Amino acid sequence: MAGEVLYVVYGAIAAALFFDFVNGFHDAANAIATVVGTRVLRPLQAVGIAAVANFSGPFIFGTAVAATVGKGIIQPEFSTVYVIIGGLVGAIVWDLVTWWLGLPSSSSHALIGGLVGSALMAGGTKAVIWGTGIQNVLTFMVVSPLVGLAVAYGIALAIMYFLRRRNQSKVNRVFGKLQIGSSAFFSLTHGANDGQKTMGVITALLISSGIISGGQHFTVPPAVILGAAAAIALGTFFGGWRIVKTMAFRLTSLRPYQGFAAETGGGAILTSMAWLGIPVSTTHAISGAIMGAGSTKRFSAVRWGMGRKIVYAWVITIPASAAVAAVSFLIIKAMTG
Repeated sequence: MAGEVLYVVYGAIAAALFFDFVNGFHDAANAIATVVGTRVLRPLQAVGIAAVANFSGPFIFGTAVAATVGKGIIQPEFSTVYVIIGGLVGAIVWDLVTWWLGLPSSSSHALIGGLVGSALMAGGTKAVIWGTGIQNVLTFMVVSPLVGLAVAYGIALAIMYFLRRRNQSKVNRVFGKLQIGSSAFFSLTHGANDGQKTMGVITALLISSGIISGGQHFTVPPAVILGAAAAIALGTFFGGWRIVKTMAFRLTSLRPYQGFAAETGGGAILTSMAWLGIPVSTTHAISGAIMGAGSTKRFSAVRWGMGRKIVYAWVITIPASAAVAAVSFLIIKAMTG
């Protein structure tokens, strides 16, 4: 491989790792919002636990999601260095825009939208895997927040029913301790799901550039797992506090048992999706779970106006990141001839 091309590949890998950092930075709210909102942990304690759990996730749950992203979104012949760079630029720009606005949009969908937009410019509609690839993404964009809402609502309601005769302050103290574990569990599943997406992109880059062999099975090299896990953990540690404030305080007010229900419900969804290799949005799962847990006391406890703004951000994430990626790809193509 020519030296100049090799440098481009390394630059693309660096961009992918930067996206992974931004992903952790942007989605830190997913992992720590409830445990900070219930004041069980201080922010620095929460992000420290979340960063360690994020790093550990891919090593525990495998790399099925990485394989889906690496070979299930765009056709392999269009997974070129410039297509992937364009997709990453689209995802990074959209993540930073929504972070600045304090909106908990999906980094996963930003990445997928970016790859789709860039691939469309490279090869038209035939460059995208519309069937199982995009169809699963769009289906679970709706399913995951609804399931998260229902599961968290059910867990919180069950806790309220079975412990209704107990002293409420004692119940909150117990669940305050349990919430530390549920927060770590959610962070673990967040790393397992979101951390793998960058692994899939980097592995696709290495295969398309001939650095590693694709073979019959999509195998993520250990160095890629280590690098991507470290990047998302570091981003989580430096967390984007604008979004934390939205998720922890502006969407609803939670008690420790509700925070436990939200994290457990959201983590259960992400666990099942990680095993199945389906790249869902951790933001969607935990947002739905927070709204579900928060509405158990009374429906009006959730600030549904803020919820609507979050949903709007979800809806426009894929087309917005795709548009930025498409423009980025055209600029890269013009610059490289």
